[in-house]
Amino acid sequence: MPQQASLVSIATAVPPYCIEQDDVAVAARRVFSGNIGDYEHLARVFKSSGIRQRHAVRPLEWYFEPLGWPERTEAYLDGGCQLFFDVATKALDAADIDAAEVDTVVTVSSTGIATPSLEARVASRIGFRADIERVPVFGLGCAGGVSGLSIASRLAESRPGTVVLLVVVELCSLAFRPDTLTKANIVATALFGDGAAACVLRAGEPGIAEVEMSAQHLWPDTLDIMGWSVDPQGLGVIFDRAIPPFAETHMAPAVAGILDRFGLTINDIDRIAFHPGGTKVLSALERAFDLGQGALDHERAILTDYGNMSAPTALFVLERVLQAGAPSRVLLTAMGPGFTATCVSLRSAT
Repeated sequence: MPQQASLVSIATAVPPYCIEQDDVAVAARRVFSGNIGDYEHLARVFKSSGIRQRHAVRPLEWYFEPLGWPERTEAYLDGGCQLFFDVATKALDAADIDAAEVDTVVTVSSTGIATPSLEARVASRIGFRADIERVPVFGLGCAGGVSGLSIASRLAESRPGTVVLLVVVELCSLAFRPDTLTKANIVATALFGDGAAACVLRAGEPGIAEVEMSAQHLWPDTLDIMGWSVDPQGLGVIFDRAIPPFAETHMAPAVAGILDRFGLTINDIDRIAFHPGGTKVLSALERAFDLGQGALDHERAILTDYGNMSAPTALFVLERVLQAGAPSRVLLTAMGPGFTATCVSLRSAT
């Protein structure tokens, strides 16, 4: 029988600039209100989002200056490398593992372009070996944290005893676009923040939890629901208003199908931990899974304090769920560009 991967540690980190939602609303009104006729109606999202604060790699004023690819890329490389170092070091310390013991590093990031990728840029500073296996992953968006955990666990299982480090870094704030006068951009300005998460995994050894299974579901003809557009100024958000009703209609059947592949049902799950894409998405998921309004308390708390950080956000939720007392079986889920649902089931080690 193959040995299952264990989650040895999990850590999270945010960049230094804490931005209050009220301050973002004031700055956005200054930029957008004279150019969008129904701006005051659209601006309600700054309060209805449920977000109190977020973190960013640059101070608020920077985002409303004229910016192009050079400025955004410089911020991505600077902020992304620092976050990678901070969160990876935190996860390795929690696992009592030295960076030189890491055999494989999986780096998930979709909010900037870096070649060489982030883990190569910090390799000497953090202390990785010269023969470390690097697996950079791009394009998974909000699903990247859960999919990254799946990829990392499979790599750990393929070579029991080796150490796999997963690092998820997203700087969504770099897609703030004061030059793009669309509803989707205003919603993104009210919703997205920056953050990072990291996990250490190893097969055949004890940990916090065992990765029991993982799988994805890809819906056909859904490419335009979520993603990036690319233009001379930077990445622009594609964020369809249909996401909450889509989640309410389609997510539960997709998760049920995934569980069925492994001989499980939703009744076998003690806690579903969702990526908190937004308050409307969370309410839709509570209805879809018959959880009751407000049941997703950890998800709402993360959204309030950090906003939607894309890929790492689900791992922030998982960390909070585990800290509260690990349920026997947690199903971590997220939706992302594709349009895709991804799931990882974790069994408590206690």
